[in-house]
Amino acid sequence: MNRRRILNLACGFVLSFVLAVGCSQTNQQTNTTPVSSTEQTELIVSAAASLTDAINAIQPIYEQENPAVKLTYNLASSGSLQQQIEQGAPVDVFISAAPKQMNALEEKELLLSGTRQNLLKNEMVLIVPKAENQVKSFEDLTTDSVEKIAVGEPESVPAGKYAQEVLTSLNLLETVQPKEVYAKNVRQVLTYVESGNVDAGIVYSSDAKISDKVKIVATAPAESHSPIIYPVAVIQSSKNPEVAKDFIQFLDREQSKAVFEQYGFGIVEP
Repeated sequence: MNRRRILNLACGFVLSFVLAVGCSQTNQQTNTTPVSSTEQTELIVSAAASLTDAINAIQPIYEQENPAVKLTYNLASSGSLQQQIEQGAPVDVFISAAPKQMNALEEKELLLSGTRQNLLKNEMVLIVPKAENQVKSFEDLTTDSVEKIAVGEPESVPAGKYAQEVLTSLNLLETVQPKEVYAKNVRQVLTYVESGNVDAGIVYSSDAKISDKVKIVATAPAESHSPIIYPVAVIQSSKNPEVAKDFIQFLDREQSKAVFEQYGFGIVEP
C-alpha cells in the first residue's frame, strides 16, 4: 500500500508540473502577441488633374498630422469626376477646376449641405516647347507656321472651356479651331506640348510652372475668360463626412495655402 501511495503521489506531482508549465507557456504566448494597430480611415478625394502636384505635396503633411487617415486620390478632368460621382462612385471630397461641375452636383443634391467653398484660383497661359521661338502671342496661333494647338476637350475639361473663351474673346477661334487637338485633361495638353507633338497649347499657369520643357509666351487677359475658381465640397454619400470636413479645413490652413502658392495657384480669400 505504501508503494502504491508513493507512486500515485509521484504521478500526481508530475502531472501538476506539466500542467503548470503548459499554462505558463500559454500565458507567455498570450502576453507577447502584438496588439493590432488601429485601422486607418480611407478618405477618397476626387480632384481636377491640374491639382496633381500640389495635393501630392500636401498628402504627407496631412497624413503626418492625421495618422489615422489615409488619403486616396482620384485625379482626372472635372467633367469625368462629376460623371463618376453622379454614377455613385465612392467619393468623400470633390475639388473641381470650375464651378460648372460643382453646380451640376449641387443641383442634384449630391453635395453635403454647407460644405462647399471656393478654394483656389488660376490663370490661362499660352505655352510652346522650350526651343520654339516663332510663337510669342495668341495672335501668332493664326500663322501658317502653327499647325497644331492642344487644348482640353471643352465639354468635359474646364481648361478647354476657358481656352475657347479666350480665343473667342480675342476673335481668333474661327481661324484657330481647325488646328485644335483635344486632350482628355489639362495635363495631357501639357504632355503634348512637352513632346513637341503640337506647336502650342493653352493650359493653366500652375501647369506650365511645373515643367522645364515648355515656356509661357503669353498670359490671357483676365477679362477674356470666366473667373477660374476651384470649388471644394464634401459629397453627400461620403462614409466619413466629419473626416472629409476636417480635410477641407486643412486645405484652407496657411500651411496648405503655402503649398498651393508654391505650385502656381492663387488663394481665394473669404
